[in-house]
Amino acid sequence: MGKTFLLECRNISKSFPGVKALDNVDLEVQNGEVHAIVGENGAGKSTLMNILSGNYTQNTGKIYLDGIEVHLRDPRQAQELGIAMIHQELSLANNLSIMENIYIGRLKRNRLGFVNYKEMFKRSKEQLECVGITNVEPDQLIKDLSISQMQMVEIAKALSLNAKLIIMDEPTSSLTRKESELLFATIRSLKNSGVTVLYISHRLQEIFDISDRITVLRDGKQIETLNTKETSEKEIISLMVGREFNKSFHRMPWVIGENDRPVLEIKGLSSSYQKLTDINLKLYAGEVLALTGLVGSGRTELVQTIFGIGRRDAGEIYLNGEKISADSPSQAIKLGMGLVPEGRKTQGLFSGMTVRENMTIVNIRKTCRCLFISSKSETKNALSYVSTLRIKTPNIEQKVKFLSGGNQQKTIIARWLLNNPKVLFLDEPTHGVDVGAKEEIYAIINDLAKAGVGIILISSELPEVLTLADRILVMHNGRITGELSQNDANQEMIMQYATNQI
Repeated sequence: MGKTFLLECRNISKSFPGVKALDNVDLEVQNGEVHAIVGENGAGKSTLMNILSGNYTQNTGKIYLDGIEVHLRDPRQAQELGIAMIHQELSLANNLSIMENIYIGRLKRNRLGFVNYKEMFKRSKEQLECVGITNVEPDQLIKDLSISQMQMVEIAKALSLNAKLIIMDEPTSSLTRKESELLFATIRSLKNSGVTVLYISHRLQEIFDISDRITVLRDGKQIETLNTKETSEKEIISLMVGREFNKSFHRMPWVIGENDRPVLEIKGLSSSYQKLTDINLKLYAGEVLALTGLVGSGRTELVQTIFGIGRRDAGEIYLNGEKISADSPSQAIKLGMGLVPEGRKTQGLFSGMTVRENMTIVNIRKTCRCLFISSKSETKNALSYVSTLRIKTPNIEQKVKFLSGGNQQKTIIARWLLNNPKVLFLDEPTHGVDVGAKEEIYAIINDLAKAGVGIILISSELPEVLTLADRILVMHNGRITGELSQNDANQEMIMQYATNQI
């Protein structure tokens, strides 16, 4: 690898209402390297990448590509200059074919002006083969692909643009371990062919596996750039959080007492719609019960069905010993249940509304006086949880879309805490948040359990499951295949149940 810089950023600054997202950031990216960008939520990583991909324009500063100053006004111009970005939320059109997605906005045409599907098919096939996809055809619909295949289509699309620089934002967030390994193999192949990759991830282990250099951002500033082989996870985390960091969270296990009765009990639940079969479980007040398994095992579908999203064909649900009929989310909420969904932006947040409105929307009736919302009561509640959960926001009237991922997640948790839940479902609660925010969310979960809330936790990160759970239920193909206590559980045994090998 030479010392020639493909990309140089000088004194890049960007402000949003009430927030300085980037403050005189410098960045140098060498030709043909995998360069990781790390930092806590709100450090400025996504803002910088959005500037480089043409989605935002910097307020001040200069960008050089191959030594020439460029002004990136929009994504199309960035693509024409050889910069492509693969967002954390994939931007594919599900009802179009693979080849139509690869060439969207620039469909190949023949001399008569008609779309040349034959040429698009041929070229798309070549691009797919470059990223190791040989088991799908270019005319297949995107909606019929797995998440990992969609990720590869995004990379194929970037290659079709003759991209010199590919920006990947949390590319493994929805991938299994095996799928992640396939992605890493593709990244190494891209690097060997001279393509430069800017890689954003909160998963430090994979950053140390895949990257050549690491740049740390904190509070919108560039802190340091280090050679990956010359640093450690501990040093990187300390640079990210601005203090010596020791990963010391430990939760005392909760034990079922002789006279304890379940706060939630499921008997024989089945759903052809959600592909669930004969689910039986008990959750106790003050317990953290983890649901784990591979992608597609039915974890999310199970909590959605209990919460009234999707019909069930058979089975009974009991809350504090009484049979209930939670056939809709509104009924579940009235009965004292809450759900923090997996898709924070697509399922959890009202992005055009304020922090205050997002927090109080479920509890809004309790703040009404004579049919009118009491702004005083609403403001008091919101301010209370901003303080309790340490949500970083200029004020409660800030649009929630401007908050970092970790603070958005805490805003959703505050929404349910205002409703005093008996049972809280947490679906991937630390998905896409940094190590500091993770520790804070762990502490919130622990405090809720101590207060007597029954918690069902879904997580794909086995170390997280082993850290937080009192009991673990493992799922495979819509069935519960194993139950483990915290003392008996380990990653190997969980994976054996998850793959139905026991």
